[in-house]
Amino acid sequence: MRANHYLIAILVGIVGFAGGFLLANKLNRSEFERLRAESDSPKKTASSASEFDLSDEEIDAKLKEAADTPNDVGFQKQLGVSLYRFGTMKRSAPIIEKAIVPLKLASELDPNDKETISILGNAYFDIGYFTKENGSLEKSREYYEALLKARPDDVETRTDLALTYFLIDPPDLENAARGFEEALAKDAKNEKALQFYVQTLAKQNKAEKARSALAKLKEANPKNPAIPELSALLDQPTLQ
Repeated sequence: MRANHYLIAILVGIVGFAGGFLLANKLNRSEFERLRAESDSPKKTASSASEFDLSDEEIDAKLKEAADTPNDVGFQKQLGVSLYRFGTMKRSAPIIEKAIVPLKLASELDPNDKETISILGNAYFDIGYFTKENGSLEKSREYYEALLKARPDDVETRTDLALTYFLIDPPDLENAARGFEEALAKDAKNEKALQFYVQTLAKQNKAEKARSALAKLKEANPKNPAIPELSALLDQPTLQ
């Protein structure tokens, strides 16, 4: 094994059982995490992750190695992805910020790699979510919009783009609603888009449309764990 891949091997060992799950389902995304009931898997992930750690010095040493081999696109990407996954497990914006450095270099070396573009968007999104900072959420849009130019049918990316408008302070509900509608036009049963579309419509005091969207969520998955909370939200007197 090459020496400069040693930390990557450690990171993959730590997050391999959870990192892909976190990336694929984006469990750390905004109120999606709050809305869905915690399953055993995320609980076990958090517990297991707490047993492992890497010091800032270890991470910075590996980032220096990456800086010393700037043309190794594979190493840059692997290190960036591993650090990003580790950062999401630790819920650490500073670690994710460090992951952005090799990810950006990997994207510059291989601008056609859509996976790296997607992860960069997710990294800025997560930083914005963890820190409640608008700038990072706005930065994530650049990567999501670039990705959608190449993959216009990517419903997950469209949903995350809409979420950046939902989560900024103050929220841009008009653009958020439009984004969720665009996602649902491509996948009418997308549960994540439906969940946040209901919330967005509720915030806009569009009770009838919100209830219609909730009905569609119930049709898509009657067991979706967000349904009770969303139903309670729409039962509030202010939305009657």
